[in-house]
Amino acid sequence: MSTMTPGERVRAAVAGQEVDRVPLCFWHHFRPEGSGTRLAELTKHFFVDTFKLDIAKIMPDLPYPAPDTEQITVEQMRFLPRLDLDTPSFREQVTCVRTLRGMLGDDYPILLTLFSPLTYAIRFLGKEQALKAAKQQPDLLGEGLGTIAANLYKLMEAALEAGANGIFFSCMGATTADLTLDEYAAVGYPYDIQALRGANGGWLNTIHIHADPNQGADQIYFEFFDRYPAQVLSWSDRLTGPNLEEARTLTEKCLMGGLFERGPLTHGSETEIENEMLSAIIQTKGHKLILANGCSIPDDAPEQWLHTTRKLIDNPR
Repeated sequence: MSTMTPGERVRAAVAGQEVDRVPLCFWHHFRPEGSGTRLAELTKHFFVDTFKLDIAKIMPDLPYPAPDTEQITVEQMRFLPRLDLDTPSFREQVTCVRTLRGMLGDDYPILLTLFSPLTYAIRFLGKEQALKAAKQQPDLLGEGLGTIAANLYKLMEAALEAGANGIFFSCMGATTADLTLDEYAAVGYPYDIQALRGANGGWLNTIHIHADPNQGADQIYFEFFDRYPAQVLSWSDRLTGPNLEEARTLTEKCLMGGLFERGPLTHGSETEIENEMLSAIIQTKGHKLILANGCSIPDDAPEQWLHTTRKLIDNPR
């Protein structure tokens, strides 16, 4: 089979078609100092120039505006503002997408990373207070979640118009250690869907189901997310179930995972890295798989392991 471009390879993987090799992506955070242009430059340098990965993933390093106070109360969630695209962080994210698309041309897949409304609430309120409100004051919490969702809708829509192929949508709270499934369905799902309507035109929309590595035996509600309007599901399969083989029986969506973000990818031997990659490919038969870390790798991870991973995807031993 002839060599594919990144766009051809990722599109084929998402559609369940034959690929010349499994697509690969990994990521960490950057320091763009509030500049969308700078974030575009850093993104291109890491994903394209240095590692020649199959997806350029714009990291959430131009964050959603937080309230003025370090931590707010649940009652204050109702006063969160409606934001327009001239909000500095929104404007710079759109600038980043547009600049990066201009740098990379039409083929290269671009994902913009954003968090779910409940995830932002956890950041604004603190996790304990946010989860308590989700259980005891869902209507009050929901007033703020609805505002965040409406703001994200605008940003997603603008990002796709600027050239993104999809949104990498990270969701916290959908785990056995945080909320029951009914609780998440009531206070997470409706606002997730409200926001994601802004990404309806994307072909690479990716839902990341986040599990806290510090919560032992924590399990995600993986099957629940099969209903989301996205083509790809991402989670730390090396940290929490289901594994890739099990997941392949639970959804027809493309799977993103297989590499432990704090495992061989950051410090392992070449053999350990290769074994992890081969395990992921064997579990899925390389079908509808994007090989990736489950969550962000440490920013100071030695690049030698990343170079080894990139080499092995093209030249397995």
